[in-house]
Amino acid sequence: MNFLSFDKQLIPLDEWVQAFVDWLVFNYRDIFQAIKAPIDLCLKGFEWIFTSLPPLVVILIFIAVALRYAGKGVAAFTFVTLVLVGYLGLWDDTMTTLAMVVSSVFFCALAGIPLGIMAGRSDRFEVFLRPALDAMQTIPPFVYLVPVVMLFSIGTVSGILATIIFALPPIVRLTSLGIRQVHPELIEAALAFGATPWQVLRKVQFPLALPSIMAGLNQTLMMALSMVVIAALIGAGGLGNPVVQGLNTLEIGLATIGGLAIVLLAMMLDRITQSFAKK
Repeated sequence: MNFLSFDKQLIPLDEWVQAFVDWLVFNYRDIFQAIKAPIDLCLKGFEWIFTSLPPLVVILIFIAVALRYAGKGVAAFTFVTLVLVGYLGLWDDTMTTLAMVVSSVFFCALAGIPLGIMAGRSDRFEVFLRPALDAMQTIPPFVYLVPVVMLFSIGTVSGILATIIFALPPIVRLTSLGIRQVHPELIEAALAFGATPWQVLRKVQFPLALPSIMAGLNQTLMMALSMVVIAALIGAGGLGNPVVQGLNTLEIGLATIGGLAIVLLAMMLDRITQSFAKK
């Protein structure tokens, strides 16, 4: 018998995965629906803020932040971007996208920074965590959209969950890198002066690692924004809707203005968050 004959499937991994997900849905669907609650609450809060405020107020807030941290050039670009997406008729979709991105980045930071700190301070934990991060970054997003939809149903919250999985690795990796790049002599000096491990982390390692952490936050935000179109395929709103609709109906103009708004929004947020890291 030739064990290297690959003319038929010998390992039914697809059936095992399908059976496992079906088992999870059947037995723990209530738990997965409960997980959606805080994400839904956070999303509705940010969406209410962005959509209830008059457009002029939102524009002025972003201009003020850009002017404070990034300078006049980025402030002018921010003004042009927000006014243009408004004149393109995409203001509501843009605000929904901003709410989705901010919610995703919030939960990524909430989970990713502690994980990165733990990985930066423990070689064993870093070795354990690295394969999971590799898998999260290399698995095509469309692959894990299916279990996300099965476990959490379709909708904007499911899109945010998929975005969190997709965008989490950069902030974990760069937080760990920042912690590890702190010079050992600084840590030894702090310990010699009687600092506790918690004080060393809070007053030495974390402040010195902050530029790397902010760079990770910037990359996480960019990856979250790149998921907008894919998340629209499972019912998430935002700027992905005109792109998907244009793809389905072959309306090149509709897809173009949706894509243009996403690119401009990404450039605006990238310049502002990069300035946070420099500051």
